[in-house]
Amino acid sequence: MSFNRLSLLWKILLPTSIVLTVVFAAAGWIVQSSVIKTTSQSVSHEASASFQAYESLWKARADRLATVSRILSTMSDVRRVLGTRDEATIRDTASELWSHAAAGDAFFLVADPQGKVIASLGASVSIHPSEDFPEVQAARPRFPEQASGFVLRGGELFQVVVTPVYVQAGAGTGLLAVLVAGYGVDARVAHQLKGETGGSEFLFVAGNNVVTSTLPAAESSALAPRLIAQQQDDQYLALATPLVDIGGGTIGQLFILRSFAAARQNIASLRNQIVALWISAMAASLLVTFFVARRIMRPVAELDRAAAEIARQNYGYRVDVHTGDELGRLAGTFNAMSESIQRAREELKTQERISTIGRLSTSIVHDLRNPLAAIYAGAEMLFDTNLPAPQVRRLANNIYRASRGIQEMLQQLLNVSRGRSGAAEICPVRDVIAAAWSAVETEADAQRVELINEIPDALECPMERARMERVFRNLFENAVEVMPAGGTVRIHARTEESAVLIAVRDTGPGIRAEVRSRLFQPFVTFGKKNGLGLGLALARQTLLDHGGDLWVNGSGPGAEFHMRLPKERRA
Repeated sequence: MSFNRLSLLWKILLPTSIVLTVVFAAAGWIVQSSVIKTTSQSVSHEASASFQAYESLWKARADRLATVSRILSTMSDVRRVLGTRDEATIRDTASELWSHAAAGDAFFLVADPQGKVIASLGASVSIHPSEDFPEVQAARPRFPEQASGFVLRGGELFQVVVTPVYVQAGAGTGLLAVLVAGYGVDARVAHQLKGETGGSEFLFVAGNNVVTSTLPAAESSALAPRLIAQQQDDQYLALATPLVDIGGGTIGQLFILRSFAAARQNIASLRNQIVALWISAMAASLLVTFFVARRIMRPVAELDRAAAEIARQNYGYRVDVHTGDELGRLAGTFNAMSESIQRAREELKTQERISTIGRLSTSIVHDLRNPLAAIYAGAEMLFDTNLPAPQVRRLANNIYRASRGIQEMLQQLLNVSRGRSGAAEICPVRDVIAAAWSAVETEADAQRVELINEIPDALECPMERARMERVFRNLFENAVEVMPAGGTVRIHARTEESAVLIAVRDTGPGIRAEVRSRLFQPFVTFGKKNGLGLGLALARQTLLDHGGDLWVNGSGPGAEFHMRLPKERRA
């Protein structure tokens, strides 16, 4: 539906709702963007804080292992036991010392300089005596300093500190044994890190495999490839740090993840609040706008009804004025306009009646002048002179025809005014035209105007003969009047399936284009010397009463009138 076809009330409500929607949408978008930006920064800060907390915790664990191992490596009793090379003695002594020095979740290994494990103590670890521990050889380039790092063994991840034990040998020192202390990196350690870093998720990956994680196994397996490929994940903000082994190489990565779930929940809650606020504001504003618009629309509706009454020519209708605002003043102006129109209409009707009576009287006087003059002249000649019998009969016939013409004209005017018509009869068209021409023949001969009648003798049509004679006579009178220097009037016809088309063309000056549209209006003369133009209006009405029509053709020189007469009588 077009906006222009809506009621004024809807034209107020729709823009109001659209503006409110746009404003709230823009405000919601701005607030949401700000919240998302702030939340993203908050999540990023939380992830950075978790990373720093992890580094501090991990360094503290490594420092603790390094301190304990360094103390043990410097104890003379430990060196003496290690110097015996007796595996049983070393295991017993190491077990006693480690039970007092280490935490319950740590493990402790004693290996010879080539990396063969002599003793395995502490937490459960799948490293047994007599096994080789290759990381000892990897740490030797850094001796006598301690070496620390991650170890991947049998699919398990460990954090270890390797400490060399030296003894005095001659002028120098010799590597007596190697102490290896460490922690297993498992799910318990990962959840401990999660608890100590404020809820961040930890994902330890070695190669392309997940070693341990705080996330469910299925989620970890699906998430790890994307993190390794450095693809953006829409669920977590990830910070990665490499897992470095004893030799300084990278054996995997640790991903510290901060979930967006809480942030999304807050944003969704905010969005719901904005929608609820929008609905409330929309309902309140539309309700207020509706009642205000109704109060405004009430006088507008009254003005609309008043305008409709004026359109139905009920000029006495008035609008009640309730307010003093613009609409009230408009209603007062409308009432004043209606009153002014009512007075003007009454005055116009009076003037039209007077004008119509005057024009009609003048037209009737003009149309009666010629036949009355013929009657007067004929009667005068009969009274004043002694004429031969043939001439007397001719004068009497002229008087009869003139009086009959007056009677027919008055009857025709009466019939037209009452909307009635006479009975139609089958008439030869050529005879009707000849009778009409005989009425103007004397004046036509005087002006050398010739009639060329090309109508076939056999052409007949149903018509009211007297009225149709007057139609042709009016056309002939107009043609003779505009050709004072002579000319021709040509009339011909052609038949169609249900009508006869008759054309009357003269060789006069023709009809100007600007007057053709009003040519058949009553009392329109357009410069004629005689008459007030009632003839063509009556002529066209006669054709319309017969079921036909009369019109003028504007092409070519001279005036050319066309008429259509039906072949059958009207029902």
